[in-house]
Amino acid sequence: MLGARWRRGARAGRYGTGVTSELSGLDDAQRGLVARWFGEVEVVADLSWGLTSTRVLRLRRADGPDVALKASGPADHHLVREIAAHEEVLAPLVAGGRWPRLLHADRERRVLATAWLDGELVEGTRAERIPDTYRQAGRALADLHALGSRVDGDFEAAADARALAWLDGPHRLAPDVVEQLRRVIRAHEHPPVRVVPTHGDFQPRNWLVDASVVRVIDLGRAEWRPGMTDLARLARQQLAAPGALRDAFVDGYGAPWPDGAAWRRVLVREAVGTAAWAYLVGDAEFEAQGHRMVAQALAADQPDR
Repeated sequence: MLGARWRRGARAGRYGTGVTSELSGLDDAQRGLVARWFGEVEVVADLSWGLTSTRVLRLRRADGPDVALKASGPADHHLVREIAAHEEVLAPLVAGGRWPRLLHADRERRVLATAWLDGELVEGTRAERIPDTYRQAGRALADLHALGSRVDGDFEAAADARALAWLDGPHRLAPDVVEQLRRVIRAHEHPPVRVVPTHGDFQPRNWLVDASVVRVIDLGRAEWRPGMTDLARLARQQLAAPGALRDAFVDGYGAPWPDGAAWRRVLVREAVGTAAWAYLVGDAEFEAQGHRMVAQALAADQPDR
């Protein structure tokens, strides 16, 4: 899920007699779940991003660790993905302390509670410029990708269909750019690919650092995909060029940096989705990044071989 940030200066509040209607953004059924799961709580901070219906709260309870609570409306499918990742995939990694631990979840009511992970967001801090951050992140990602694999004969065609659907919807990409993107996407080959559990938004805004230990949060885009898809956002940001940061990531991940036709397909689709999604939710800065990603992907694209 794009947006759940361990943000400085977040709004806090205390609720003295259990969960009340002051948990704004949660409906009655969601508040009832929180009350049944945890009883009396203190809302330490509201960490919601504000661009979607999803609320992200840090709760303090009398007995047990703090809680990261997420609740969304029926139109937001990201939280259901995140719950599925916790319930079906992530459990073997939790003991290492680098991934959130599931406490409670309800897919029907779209509520997720995990044990709070201490740390500061890597994005915008000194840690974002330190090679060891990327070495640890690479190891964490390798651990996730090692949890399973299978061959998917439909992934490539489905991914291109989603990209074309984004182009059919509202966005601010120029008509000539859209036409070029359509030509590129329609020329893609669709071979069977090996897919693994992926994070979907793997980048420093979803990493924490605490006492030099890197942790990973926010699996709202989790899905079975080719592992290289988790490198797409880094490839257009912190790891855009070869250097010490990329070398450290590759060292931690244990596999070469991707290249070739499959990688170019990933970058084109990622660029289209970023530009269109950011426009849809009104994130101008992220939309501008998406437009840059589109230009870069088109410049790098070559016919599939």
